[in-house]
Amino acid sequence: QVQLVESGGGLVQAGGSLRLSCVASGRTISTSTMNWFRQAPGKEREFVAARRFIGDMTYDDSAKGRFTIYVDNAKNTLYLQMNSLKPEDTAVYYCAAPRLLLAAVSTRPENMEYWGKGTLVTVSS
Repeated sequence: QVQLVESGGGLVQAGGSLRLSCVASGRTISTSTMNWFRQAPGKEREFVAARRFIGDMTYDDSAKGRFTIYVDNAKNTLYLQMNSLKPEDTAVYYCAAPRLLLAAVSTRPENMEYWGKGTLVTVSS
């Protein structure tokens, strides 16, 4: 029943910014644990950021200080604001949610129940 649709990816030069959006249906994301993952070509899908149902945030070290995860309650939308982008940030970015809306944060993709189809972010040098 939960559907997630990402948008906002594109081509940006190193040092630039993008804001990714994830519109959710079937779940109220402001009171749910939500996640961003990414997958670069030839690489494993990896954790980027999570917002726990109580509002606290967790970031991978690669994203810490540059990325911000937040929600818009009225739009039921999850965002990932990405600043100071680097070429190594190039990947398909996925919005994901665990089966339990009150779940603890997990950095494991296999613990996610629902996925969007992804949005491609390409950062050029």
